[in-house]
Amino acid sequence: MRALLPVLGLALALAGCNTPTPQAAEPAPGSVAVTPPGFQLPEGGSCAGDVARYRAIQDNDLSMGHVAQSVYNQIKREIGAAEEECNAGHDAKSREMILASRRKHGYPTDL
Repeated sequence: MRALLPVLGLALALAGCNTPTPQAAEPAPGSVAVTPPGFQLPEGGSCAGDVARYRAIQDNDLSMGHVAQSVYNQIKREIGAAEEECNAGHDAKSREMILASRRKHGYPTDL
């Protein structure tokens, strides 16, 4: 019996080496937060509408965890600058700034 103890201890130690390390589990389908059912993008054909839509998309993406806070903060500054241009009556400049930000951060630009 005493001869089996070291062998048993060694077997247990080796079994621990083969135990997989915990990995980040993929979330089960349907468990990831999604856009709220009543979410609608702001409307409007002016630069104010473009600014409002991009801001709504960013707020939604942040709440769902699809964009890092640091990237959100950068985009928020870019939206703010475009909004200032829009408020100053520079529609084309504001829209180009929104498009540039969308391109830069990988958002579609043909919406």
